[in-house]
Amino acid sequence: MSDAQHDALFSAVYGEHHLWLRRWLYRRLGCPEVAADLAQDTFVRVFNKRTLSEVVQPRAYLATIAHSLFVNLMRRRQLEQSYLEALANLPESLMPSPEERLQLLETLHALDAMLSGLPHKVRKAFLLCQLDGLTHREIADQMGVSLSSVRQYIARALLQCMTVVSQDTL
Repeated sequence: MSDAQHDALFSAVYGEHHLWLRRWLYRRLGCPEVAADLAQDTFVRVFNKRTLSEVVQPRAYLATIAHSLFVNLMRRRQLEQSYLEALANLPESLMPSPEERLQLLETLHALDAMLSGLPHKVRKAFLLCQLDGLTHREIADQMGVSLSSVRQYIARALLQCMTVVSQDTL
């Protein structure tokens, strides 16, 4: 499909379904601004994927992408809330500067993005190892899995991180 054909198809899908998607998101979120942002982000993803010619049911396709973006937004908000709660519990002498807090939050978002496609157990084992400093045996006991499973989980998470980092540097 040529660029002109893709652009024409995208414009048609956008014109026909944008308002519907905003309303669909608004009914689920209750916030018109967030609904508008997620709708726009959805269409940016659709435009960049360049697979519209293969889509049979545009609304289902748009809803699936929008739902994924919504889940990512909620996960980021939860991560930020947990981070802010952890900061609130720090003594004043250990409180990071605003610049350090921003850097830490950006690092948390990057780490979350790196691990986003992994199963829950893999993410949990990796975070228990890297953030809490638990040994593989302690993680196995806490999660109720074998030591070899913990090793596999952590190796898988490390491989995922290395893959994302190497893709970002290309």
